[in-house]
Amino acid sequence: MKKFTTLKSIPAYLPIVNIDTDMIIPKQFLKTIKRTGLGKNLFFEMRYDDEGKEISDFVLNQEPYNKSKILVAGKNFGCGSSREHAPWALLDFGITCVISSSFADIFYNNCFKNGILPVKISDEEIKDILDYSNRKEEILINLQDQKIIFGNKEIKFEVDAFKKKCLIEGLDDIALSLEKSDKITSYENKMRLEKPWIFND
Repeated sequence: MKKFTTLKSIPAYLPIVNIDTDMIIPKQFLKTIKRTGLGKNLFFEMRYDDEGKEISDFVLNQEPYNKSKILVAGKNFGCGSSREHAPWALLDFGITCVISSSFADIFYNNCFKNGILPVKISDEEIKDILDYSNRKEEILINLQDQKIIFGNKEIKFEVDAFKKKCLIEGLDDIALSLEKSDKITSYENKMRLEKPWIFND
């Protein structure tokens, strides 16, 4: 997982509340277990018409928002089913930070496990950021200091210390397990001596 420290981008604004995971990545694209290749189908039903052509007035189809790394969305983002493909699709598109006033719990936690920073701030604070989105100007996310910086303003945000550490150090669940590989090996060796019948080798 890539390390997340700071991020600078023009934010793309998607002013819809209750965006569920089926809207983020529809069920017909869940057959793959690969984390790559899903970006082209992100927000599929909003991005493409019935003939598969891009809908021009959808924000992520417009310059420069089609290259945005920061998505600002309505409240309760990521509700619905718990599919991990949702953060995979966002990440593959290039979005590594989602800002909203609230998130669905499972989606929120899945973001951290996949290298995406979900930032909770108030609706009033979001309005300040939208001015920069409309003017197509960059904002800066500083995870270490837990700040969104734009112009001469800054917004503080809260984040769990452990989740913050995992993003900054690029640690997903597998990497966290590998950090304990010595203890795992020691335990397995002990079990081979005490209960050899449970091992087939």
